[in-house]
Amino acid sequence: MTAAKWWRIGGTLILGLFVAYLDRSNLSVGISGISHDFGFTGKSFASTSSWALTAFLFGYLAANLAGGFLTIRLDPKWTLVTMIGLFSLSQLLTGWTDSVGLLIFFRVVLGLAEGIYWPQQFRLAKAWFNEQEMTRGSAMVQYYGQYLALALGFFLLTPLYDHVGWRPLFWLTGGVGLAAIVPLYIVALRSRPPEAARFPSSRPAGDRLRAAGSSQPRPRLTASSFGGVPFLLLVFSYFTNGMLFWGVTLWIPLAVKALGFTGGAQGLASALPYVLSLLLAVPVSMLSDRTGKRLPIAASGLFVAGVLLMLLPFVASPAGKLALICVAIGYYTAAYTTNLWAVAISDFDEVTVGPATGIINGFGAGGGGIVAGFVVGHLRASTGSYVPGFVVLGVCALLGAGATLLYGRYRRSARGFLPISAPFGTESLERRGTGV
Repeated sequence: MTAAKWWRIGGTLILGLFVAYLDRSNLSVGISGISHDFGFTGKSFASTSSWALTAFLFGYLAANLAGGFLTIRLDPKWTLVTMIGLFSLSQLLTGWTDSVGLLIFFRVVLGLAEGIYWPQQFRLAKAWFNEQEMTRGSAMVQYYGQYLALALGFFLLTPLYDHVGWRPLFWLTGGVGLAAIVPLYIVALRSRPPEAARFPSSRPAGDRLRAAGSSQPRPRLTASSFGGVPFLLLVFSYFTNGMLFWGVTLWIPLAVKALGFTGGAQGLASALPYVLSLLLAVPVSMLSDRTGKRLPIAASGLFVAGVLLMLLPFVASPAGKLALICVAIGYYTAAYTTNLWAVAISDFDEVTVGPATGIINGFGAGGGGIVAGFVVGHLRASTGSYVPGFVVLGVCALLGAGATLLYGRYRRSARGFLPISAPFGTESLERRGTGV
């Protein structure tokens, strides 16, 4: 059962997130062609393309919050299936759009659907994988699907765009979701998780309370339910992560083109940071498992990326700049993502894990990505280079590294800082000890 679980549950979630990230990144590949067809080249390119690229994140921010709280009330399986169908349909229809307004509308729909989808996968991970399996489970659910899509997506979609234009990019990604991923989820997730970890929403209220070891109704979720101020540090850490990740990912095809890479070299150069991330994931995960220092390693990812991006103005050659970007993003994503989510998922119980991860990802990835998308785009318009925007991302990454370390400090030692009643509270801290 254990091996089958990893293939059936982990593998299915990898493929789902793989397609979801192809849907997110295809616009970055096709935005130049779209700008010519829709008439926003020249001076209007920075503003209009920033709105188009970040429209997804506006929907994503709002829907992550709703999607997280929906995990308490709805069966995650059918929520996932419905949302995959919706965001895949939005991709198909994007391929037939003929105006900026419709393009932005379908990108918002994409963000809404994927924002509701995203917390549900962690609800499934919480149900199927135990504490000792959570780092590997987080890596499978969040990491490999995401970065395989970015590595292969930029590499494959860029030459496809060069040969057939931007519309087939959306028809292809939308069609794969509807024809392959929706049926896969229906079949692969047909069985229930182990009895001890079934979804609270799938059982009568009395059973849910007994499974939680309590004879009293669960308290209404409030700010204190998530751990108070330390939770805000976690959200801010992920906000800087969202700035760093989306600020680079939304613009990297155009950034590497500005460095002189075109055609197949542009696709390869755009994919290199994420290929490096996949290569570094195994040794970094081994180091994390061996030392148990998840949060310090996560913080090191933001710190290293921040320093390297701030060095960009001092490197003259395009190859040197690309190398700095690749190492910055490659190491940061390998060190930060799986460790941060392994900690976050472990710190919340089966009721709060969905809302908590939705809040973190909504404000972090959604909010941070929106800010970064506009910052990088408008600094490029005013300076003629993507470097100033990437430097700003580096400064924010350093601030995020500090917030991550501070969260780890409170996680270890702030007995009176967290409310006793919170799922992530003093009792949880004592039980898990000091290894972070």
